[in-house]
Parts: sequence; C-alpha cells; structure tokens
Amino acid sequence: MSDNWIVQNLENALETWNAKLSEIWMLITQSPETFKGGSIWNVVVNIHGALQAIGYALLVLFFVVGVVKTCGSFAEVKKPEHALKLFIRFALAKGVITYGMELMLALLSIVQGVISSIMNAAGFGTPQATVLPSEIVTAVEDCGFFESIPLWAVTLIGGLFIWVLSFLMILSVYGRFFKLYMYTAIAPIPLSSFAGEPSQNIGKSFLKSYAAVCLEGAIIVLACIIFSVFASSPPVVDPNAAAASMVWSYIGELIFNMLVLVGSVKMADRIVREMMGL
Repeated sequence: MSDNWIVQNLENALETWNAKLSEIWMLITQSPETFKGGSIWNVVVNIHGALQAIGYALLVLFFVVGVVKTCGSFAEVKKPEHALKLFIRFALAKGVITYGMELMLALLSIVQGVISSIMNAAGFGTPQATVLPSEIVTAVEDCGFFESIPLWAVTLIGGLFIWVLSFLMILSVYGRFFKLYMYTAIAPIPLSSFAGEPSQNIGKSFLKSYAAVCLEGAIIVLACIIFSVFASSPPVVDPNAAAASMVWSYIGELIFNMLVLVGSVKMADRIVREMMGL
C-alpha cells in the first residue's frame, strides 16, 4: 500500500466496498438454516411450531366459514361429491400447515439452484475487485502539498460516498434474510386460509410474496455480475490530465456505477413483485 494519505484513503474505501461485495456473494448462496451459525433459525423454528396450533384453529374457522358461504343449504353438504371436495380441501390445507416449513424450504432450494446456475453461466466464482488504477496512484504521489489540497476534499467526499453505499447494499441483503425468517415464522397463520374457498387468496398472496423474497437473491446476483463486468473494465484515465481531474473523473464514474448497483439491489423486491404481478 502506498504511503500517501490520499491514496490510502481511496484504497481503504475500495477495500471496504470489495469486502461487502464478497460478503453479499457469500450471503446470497447461504441458507437461512446456517446463517449466523443457525441460532436465528432455531428461534424461527420454535415460533413456527408454536403458531401451528393457532394455524389449526384458524383452519377449522376458515373451513366452516367457507362451507357456509359456498353451500346454499345443508343438503348440498350431504352430497357425496361435494362432501368429498370439502374433505380434500380440508386435508390439503391441514397438510400445508403441517409441512409448510418443508414446502417453503423446498421452494427456497429451487431458487438457490437458479442462483447457482446464474453464477455458473456467467463464469463468476467471486465478484471482480475494484482496484485504484496505477496512473492515479502515480499522479497523486507526484503532487506537491498545495496541489494535494483539492485532492483531500475529493477523496474525503468520494471515500465517504463509497463507505455509505457499501453499507446500504449489505443492509439490503441482510434485510432479505430477515424477511425470509419472518415469512417462515408466521407461515401457519396465512396458510390456514387455504381451508376456505373465499379466503384462499390470502394463502396464495402469501406464497407469491414469499417466492418474490426468494427470487430477490437472483436479481441481486445479476446486479453484482453486471457490476463485476464494469469493474473488470475500469473508467479510462487520461494520464495527461491534472491529478485532481483524474481522481474526480475516476471517482465520479465509479460512484455512478456503484449507485446503479445499490439501486438495483434496493429495488430487487420491487422488480420481482412486478414480474410476478404483485
């Protein structure tokens, strides 16, 4: 690492960005069961189990309400074909509550397979690191004291922006994990709505929303891959320009690309929901 403070500041900011990008790459391919050693998942499993009892109670309630609303008279319920239809609906709804966690994990596993396929197809094992060009390092190190004054301001502002964008991006990925945990924990209650025909839309909306959260990972990976392609072809640096102009031009274009990536990560939820018609 260079002994120049300006270069060190920029390199430290880029190092933070690269570290957060690598962390995202690791988190996206990680299962909620192993996240943070699995301690959070154990709590979620306990909550899910406790809410199953409430889910079974709501199952009966939704079933009775559905029978009352869909059947014109008690005579219809006694018809064999109608009674069989109601029995199958009740049994399927009970099965969804009982094995809801397994079904949700199976859906997450499918999406994780999609993410792995995207990574393999793109040929990226890890995201490309963003490195400060040697031309800028040389130009900054050759600057005198007075020439370095505007560079201090540029690097302080640029470095601060990069730090903030790094943490905004990683917070979005952590937020996805929190949503996965909350959906899994509360699942028995909305899934119980499948017992009644009038209320089944609640369960359908819940599953579609959960699938959207899972698919956020694929959108985030795509955004990181596109940014990695940009990082492998850094902004062109004019060696004949003044050091301040070189740094300002490079930092400006780099921050613009980072803003696009962070915006894509932040909007992953909206993008997937629009794709699924939610």
